[in-house]
Amino acid sequence: MMFHGVAGLLDPAVFPFVCGLLGLSFGSFLNVVIHRLPRMMENDWRDQCAELQGIPASSEREALTLATPRSRCPRCGHTITPLENIPVASWIFLRGKCSACRAPISMRYPAVEALTALLSVSVALRFGVTWGAVGALVLAYSLIALAFIDFDTQYLPDTITLPLIWAGLLFNLFDTYVPLRSAVAGAMAGYLSLWSVYWIFKLCTGKEGMGHGDFKLLAALGAWFGWQALPAIILLSSLVGAVVGIGLIVVASRGRDIPIPFGPYLASAGLVILFWGNELIRFYLRLG
Repeated sequence: MMFHGVAGLLDPAVFPFVCGLLGLSFGSFLNVVIHRLPRMMENDWRDQCAELQGIPASSEREALTLATPRSRCPRCGHTITPLENIPVASWIFLRGKCSACRAPISMRYPAVEALTALLSVSVALRFGVTWGAVGALVLAYSLIALAFIDFDTQYLPDTITLPLIWAGLLFNLFDTYVPLRSAVAGAMAGYLSLWSVYWIFKLCTGKEGMGHGDFKLLAALGAWFGWQALPAIILLSSLVGAVVGIGLIVVASRGRDIPIPFGPYLASAGLVILFWGNELIRFYLRLG
């Protein structure tokens, strides 16, 4: 009976619906990751600095993990109940406000949940019931988390980027997306290309043009899609980043010296390649 139940969930007609529900659930978890992981990193850095100075780590700070404490309103401390934590639906039912103090709840939360669900359904339709769909879901969820974390904090956590490199190589052991040789070359070329740009810019200007996390994220995308996809990824992310950056300067009067995170544009380009990479690569190879 259990086998027939699992087989029913993996039916091609049902699979997109299952992935959509999975995406809603993971979207709720990704909101936790996006909010807490940077704070966990900062707490670790403070503890390491205190240890180097011979100062005891703070015992007054509440322990923070992805699982504890339970989610609560940042204004009044109201603990979010299971019924208030249903993806998208709870935000709509609560009209975007805390049930206790009526403080506004950012629309970011249901937006991330809806985006994750939409990408999950798209993966199911694009890859079907295959290991390629499993890998694509892993990649899509990781890129969503990295994009929003970098947008908020300009961090690209090693706890996501480094496993993502190894995951890409693991899936391509079986030529899931590209041959393994292309994946290994892509990981190396992805890292070295931005590493070179970083050092050339630093030697010419004395400033750091990007963070090391960008090197690792492009290496991860190279590991998933191979070296052939790197020109398209760099071009897409640079074009979008340039347009957004110019728009912020012109429309929002943002200063030219204020750094703009590159991770969201790399992540967006990676998602484009995930769904339309073969077509884009064939297109620019024809142009060449």
